Amino acid sequence: MLGIIGGTGLAVLADLQVGRRQIVRTPYGETSGPITFGEIGGKSVAFLPRHGNGHTITPHKINYRANIWALHAQGVHDIVAIATVGGIAEHLGPGTIVIPNQLIDYTHSRKHTYFDGLGDGALQQVKHIDFTEPYDASLRALCLVAADLAGEKLFDGGVYAATQGPRLETAAEINRLDRDGATMVGMTGMPEASLARELEMRYAAICPVANHAAGRGDSLHAIKYEEMSQALNLTMERVHGIIEKLVSVYGN
Repeated sequence: MLGIIGGTGLAVLADLQVGRRQIVRTPYGETSGPITFGEIGGKSVAFLPRHGNGHTITPHKINYRANIWALHAQGVHDIVAIATVGGIAEHLGPGTIVIPNQLIDYTHSRKHTYFDGLGDGALQQVKHIDFTEPYDASLRALCLVAADLAGEKLFDGGVYAATQGPRLETAAEINRLDRDGATMVGMTGMPEASLARELEMRYAAICPVANHAAGRGDSLHAIKYEEMSQALNLTMERVHGIIEKLVSVYGN
């Protein structure tokens, strides 16, 4: 089954014919909320908004381990995450959509593995996952096919910088991320991607760009929240169309 994790701007999955909502108990505590199971175009899909209902959970407080574990326990094999970002690269302005192929993790103090051997539901054996390619190539390719079917242009490839949040970055920090090779910045990409890899789930991300990152473009001196919100709302309408096509081709 395909699982969709919704981020900022995607708390409800359009066109989802809801079958049931399931609260899943996990060894790692509570998920962000119930998992919604239903169908889009006759195909099964599971949906979980990572920030909870009403967008009340900040990025550094999300229980990523519980979310991924719960989806896995309910038969989800593949995850496509919707992760709103700020654009660092010049070509990633507000309203663009990108499928990253790499990431750099700048987060800290998050519970980031199932294999810490410290109890609390942890898996005791040591496991070092290969994370050379953090996003699954075949699932990324399927997202690109879905976008093409939806008539949407996606940028294929980019480096996602995962920062701690919940504050946005300084202009100097964005310059540093740029020097490190990052092309976009967000707060929720890790440890979500690595946890999925630990459970041997395919994982890819669709990243709508809500704004220029700090110090770039029209965010040269400040982030304009009203304009960011407007751009995100319009872009999310397009993301819904991509998800609909993604579900239709998934498993074919």
